[in-house]
Amino acid sequence: MSFPKDFLWGGAVAANQWEGAWDVDGRGPAKTDVTTGGTVNTPRYITYIDKDGNPGKVMQFGKIPEGAKFAVLEDYHYPNHNAVDGYHHYKEDVALMAEMGFKQFRTSISWSRLYPTGLEKEPNKEGVEFYRNLFTELKTHGIEPLVTLWHFDTPLYIEQNLGDWKNRDTIELFVRYVTTCFTEFKGLVHNWLTFNEINNTIQFLDMMGNPSDKDFQDSYQHLHYQFVASAKAVQIGHAIDPTNRIGCMICGITWYPATCDPNDILANRHAWERNIFYCGDVQCKGEYGTYAKRLWKEHNVNLDITEEDLADLKRGTVDMYTFSYYMSQLVTTHEVKEKVGGNFSAGAKNEYLQYSDWGWATDATGLQYYLETIYDRYQIPLMVVENGLGAFDTVEADGSIHDDYRIDYYRPHIQAMSNAIDNGVDLIGYTTWGCIDVVSAGTGEMRKRYGFIYVDMDDEGNGTMARSRKDSFFWYKKVIESNGTHLD
Repeated sequence: MSFPKDFLWGGAVAANQWEGAWDVDGRGPAKTDVTTGGTVNTPRYITYIDKDGNPGKVMQFGKIPEGAKFAVLEDYHYPNHNAVDGYHHYKEDVALMAEMGFKQFRTSISWSRLYPTGLEKEPNKEGVEFYRNLFTELKTHGIEPLVTLWHFDTPLYIEQNLGDWKNRDTIELFVRYVTTCFTEFKGLVHNWLTFNEINNTIQFLDMMGNPSDKDFQDSYQHLHYQFVASAKAVQIGHAIDPTNRIGCMICGITWYPATCDPNDILANRHAWERNIFYCGDVQCKGEYGTYAKRLWKEHNVNLDITEEDLADLKRGTVDMYTFSYYMSQLVTTHEVKEKVGGNFSAGAKNEYLQYSDWGWATDATGLQYYLETIYDRYQIPLMVVENGLGAFDTVEADGSIHDDYRIDYYRPHIQAMSNAIDNGVDLIGYTTWGCIDVVSAGTGEMRKRYGFIYVDMDDEGNGTMARSRKDSFFWYKKVIESNGTHLD
């Protein structure tokens, strides 16, 4: 039997995609709250009011004009405002997860629910109480919380007025926030992740078209301050409760050379270094890789790094490596004839793989490859904390939802994990994305559904929010009951 007996089966969501209640009980706004809905073909937008009082919008990863202020505008739909209202449905959702047999549930804490602007000296009591109730409910059902401290939700005030993570002062504000989390939820939460998909800061540069050297300077500096903040969080978490297990979280994409041209082979190696190893090395090894100087030199990057920073990175290495995995990508130095996109990325199409309606390559072998590559590099426990298929679901007349395509996606990925374990990888947990339908981070849609649990809501926010079980719900229950041996 490949999976260890204490393997942590479960599912995952993010606060900003599940909770809703964006302005309830003292919560402050985050950037997701000024982000409109989109589709697979139309982008999400960030809305603002410019210095002259005129409303405007920029694409999701664009920059608002100088002097403009983020704003919620009339005539736009902001899907994260209500999300799927996990804030008021969490007991029902946890009960459904318990029915499936979950051992672990991954969610995040909304920083602005605890510190509405990020500058407060004391946390918002209603926010603390909500998370204490949620984690208690999970423990009552025998489910371990796996909690992400930052899942793309810096308080909007910090982004607007302090320059977000390009400002060193944000580190200490984050330290105050995580100290509250580790203190208030001591004994309820033992497994923590610092920054969700931290490497996206670099990967998203490719979406800007022609990023400037300043864009690279800002992104690498942003990352460095998050590395320091993560390292400080690890030290604080261990000091407050030595039983805490704290991990990094990487957007895991397996990269392949498109041809056997030596130039493609080298370009592929450099893609792994830039997109995957750069963040993993700092958080797992406590130091920048030798290739980092080459990456900085390519764009004239000169970072603010102190000796104290370097000492913190060494002292604050993570206990486990966790990652999301949805797809693989090709790297080539040759002209690309057919492109595809998925998970905020685009590249050459791999003729050996099938693609989803949203352009994501289904590649279970790539998951095994990633697991074996990463474990060989770091030799610490691994978790796959996001993996899933976004697809259209149809509710039949009798209310049933036959999502065999989702089961067909999961089956080979679970087998790939089993193969990696057989080959010596210390894999300790697996949380699918998302165990319940949530608002898509990429498109803001509801029609792009991932869950075993269906939520009655459409892309415009209309619906009853009623929960129902898909066929995959019952299939995953059997997978967990059999500890990964029943995949039919």
